[in-house]
Amino acid sequence: MAIGLDNHGFSDALVVLGAAGLVIPAFARFRISPVIGFILVGALVGPAGLGSLVPNAPWLYYLTISDPESIAPFAEFGIVLLLFSIGLELSFKRLWNLRRLVFGTGAAELLGSAALIGVTLHWLGQSWGGSAGLGLALALSSTALVLPLVGTTSPVGRGAFAMLLFEDLALVPIIFALGAMAPTASAEGWAGIAGVALRGGLTVVAMYVGGRLVLPRLFAQAARTKSPELFLAASLLVVIVASVATTAAGLSPIVGALLAGLLIAETEYHTEVEVMTAPFKGLALGVFLITVGMSLDLSLILANWAALLAAVVGVVAVKAVVTYLLLRVAQARPGVAAETGLLMGSPSETTLIVLATAAQAQLIQASTATFWQTVTAIGLTITPLLAQLGSAISRRLEGRAPVPDTIDHADGTRAVVFGFGRVGRLVADMLARHDQPYVAVEADIDAVAAARDAGYPIVFGDVSRTEMIERLDLSRARALILTMDEPVLTVRVARRVRAAFPDLPIIARARDTVHAAELYKAGVTDAVPETLESSLQLSEAVLVDLGVAMGPVIASIHDKRDELRQVIRREAMLGREPRIRRVRRKDEIEPAA
Repeated sequence: MAIGLDNHGFSDALVVLGAAGLVIPAFARFRISPVIGFILVGALVGPAGLGSLVPNAPWLYYLTISDPESIAPFAEFGIVLLLFSIGLELSFKRLWNLRRLVFGTGAAELLGSAALIGVTLHWLGQSWGGSAGLGLALALSSTALVLPLVGTTSPVGRGAFAMLLFEDLALVPIIFALGAMAPTASAEGWAGIAGVALRGGLTVVAMYVGGRLVLPRLFAQAARTKSPELFLAASLLVVIVASVATTAAGLSPIVGALLAGLLIAETEYHTEVEVMTAPFKGLALGVFLITVGMSLDLSLILANWAALLAAVVGVVAVKAVVTYLLLRVAQARPGVAAETGLLMGSPSETTLIVLATAAQAQLIQASTATFWQTVTAIGLTITPLLAQLGSAISRRLEGRAPVPDTIDHADGTRAVVFGFGRVGRLVADMLARHDQPYVAVEADIDAVAAARDAGYPIVFGDVSRTEMIERLDLSRARALILTMDEPVLTVRVARRVRAAFPDLPIIARARDTVHAAELYKAGVTDAVPETLESSLQLSEAVLVDLGVAMGPVIASIHDKRDELRQVIRREAMLGREPRIRRVRRKDEIEPAA
């Protein structure tokens, strides 16, 4: 079947791929955020830009997006893949540790911002129902823009992620609540919220149990085929099925995507899945940003610039102040609280959904919804600028100079330590005692500031981001020591560094023998399992206290450590889980069958 080249899909694909392949690299060369680049492209090629000239210049049809609704599903898929990739970087333990921030600070930030914005709008003449709808809509912040800017491991990223996660969970209840507030609604709307909570909870539990049983087998079968296409298909299938399941239960599809990422992160296939899906995530997010740009009508902005400016500044100011105060109550440092507040100040892509719901429920007029949709689009556009402003204010509040994100090798090669917690600091102390030059890299700016005050050579950097590892320039490093207490992140970083620097010695902290085996498969030179090291230290103390001479004890502990490492490395190369059987003869170690 022949398909004409004048089909909408061809011209839209030309614009999107042209933006990704030509326009965005040009913006990057001038150090302009790709986020702003995609949005400006959308404004240029959308119906209010060059698209309005198509009737007079038909050739522009191939350089514009004539049907914005046709690419909307791809934009939504980009947000779904973003949440999926975030889930791959997390763990259930880390998510559980964030529960107070999510349901405490996150809930207070959303409801507090919504209340202040709603009361202000009611004072300006909006009805109570409309004020509630607008307040809840504008209190939401952009997951799609905020998390790629700060990640999820830095102090700012942790706080922002917790609040954004609560907002994503609250989206569907907000929509149901607005429907229940409609003038023609009945009490069934509130009953619907309870039904969603029950169905959603049961769905999440079922997905968790089923995922733990099914996913390892599914990806094992895909891996055995050694077909990248099949592995990619399995990955996308998991994302789509999870999103459809939570949508059917009444929750947001991004909740399902996040849960799917978390489940895969617990398997040994998470790194391959992340690599396979990364290109799709980047391109689909680009489509989303183009749709944001297409919603900008420059003529409307120029005609109402004063009111739009006041609205944008007001919304950002209210949300920034509320977020700052709540994070200060949660014991965050002033700089972290200020930077997070500004970053969360803009409305969200989900704001557009809530605005449409409020208009459909007749809580606000169509013209009011259009005005606040423009405010939302402007807010999304300036989010990268707010991030830069927040970083500058954070440095001023902390009384510190900008922390470099590159390693200066001018004075010779040195070891590089990723992570500067308890283990990283001890490693640094031992390197210094033996006159071995080193530099540490840490994502927690508070830890960086404290370490610098104590005289440690340290730079700020989030090594979970690929571009940060590239900027660190490890080509002349003598060794890389990974001390982070995040098993998934440690394996991912080890794999990336080994691919870029095949000859660099990599020594990694491992949680246990299974984690050590994963690290050996990722390419580390030596993995040090904490569980085995504590057992060896205990054995050393027992033997010395029993009167055995120190020399033979140290020698035997050293030999035992080497034997254990050989067992773990051998089992890892065979693709088996390393387990140490009971030793039947002196110094005999038998790997599990």
